[in-house]
Amino acid sequence: MSQQGPIIIVSTAQRPSFASALDDAKIFPIIDTGWADASRAIEQLQPAAVLVATSDAVKADVETLAKRIAGRQPYLPLLAIDPGIHLPENAIPFSQADGNFDRLVARLRAALRIRSLHATVMRRLEDPAARKTLADIDPTRDATVLLIGRGAAYPALSVSLGERMGVVGALSVEAAAKHLNTRDIDGIVLGEGFSPRVVDAFLTVLAEDARFRNLPVIVTLEGVTPAYDLPNLEVISGDPARIAANALPLIRQHAFEAHLSRTLRSIEAGGLLDPRTGLLTPVAFHRDLATAVYQTLSRGGGLSVARFVFDPNNARAQLDGARILSRLMRQMDFGAVQEDGSVIAVFAETDLRTAHMIARRLCSVMRHTSHGKRDARPEPVVTLANMLPTDSAKSLLARLCEEARRAAS
Repeated sequence: MSQQGPIIIVSTAQRPSFASALDDAKIFPIIDTGWADASRAIEQLQPAAVLVATSDAVKADVETLAKRIAGRQPYLPLLAIDPGIHLPENAIPFSQADGNFDRLVARLRAALRIRSLHATVMRRLEDPAARKTLADIDPTRDATVLLIGRGAAYPALSVSLGERMGVVGALSVEAAAKHLNTRDIDGIVLGEGFSPRVVDAFLTVLAEDARFRNLPVIVTLEGVTPAYDLPNLEVISGDPARIAANALPLIRQHAFEAHLSRTLRSIEAGGLLDPRTGLLTPVAFHRDLATAVYQTLSRGGGLSVARFVFDPNNARAQLDGARILSRLMRQMDFGAVQEDGSVIAVFAETDLRTAHMIARRLCSVMRHTSHGKRDARPEPVVTLANMLPTDSAKSLLARLCEEARRAAS
């Protein structure tokens, strides 16, 4: 396997046992170093990835190294092997109880693909301001995790995860499958309450579906052997705070990959898409709305618009709602985030009755996301308007906003 630089292995004493898995996969060059020289090695050698043996490492050393790596561009993967501590948010955990490190190569390859994607996006971003914006994003803030379980630890896990990211809850694998098919998920935490046969079937289905194969999957049940084609499958047991802390880096990495993919699509669309949500930019939205109104008036048919207003004090709820709309809207529909955080969606060839049905379906998906431990998960306030023969794009939006004010009063 080729990469854009050497692989650095950091350990306390002799060469760690997991290095043999890299040798067997013919990954080179590999540089071994101690903790005292790790920072200098990173600066001088410009590695493609850093692997650290954390089983006997000092927590302060791991945190210092992670902080030094965090700001580097393109993305520099940091893999923590057999962690016995709460990890920094950019240190990807890899645990292997039986000493078999064959899965480590797959985990490393998955991380290096994200590094290559980041390098591609940086190369194609011509605007220096856009590059700075990309460097300043917080993937954790934008992440959504699917929590599956029905055991005693479920509420505590929900709170621990919900303090850092959005949480979608599911009490069964059937409900989880529906969420996976209808929304963007950055990781799965599989809790208690399921038999080994159900867990095995669920993990097998994930491994066989290319859409979910690279998702971080955190299994909290002891005794599960990670013998699946899931490079980011991790078995983490213990208290909910430890599970959440060590699951976070994998989920954060996937959220960053998703943002890079949206940014690349935005570049390919000529900057007409918002990389955070996948919806149109305001300029592109108003242009497309004017075109849609003109074509509807010329050819006949229906056109409806909907305004989704989220909790103004909850930016995370606004972002999650916008992403759900972006994923579930039909290909002929479009929308954009407005200055106040609301989203206006345009439903082409749609009468008011059908638009109401679409809006109800979208709201039912949003209802299952929690954005904090005290979040009541209120549905967005939705107002709709249907285009009249005398409408222009401006008058249609004005009438939609008037309907919203009337509904709020």
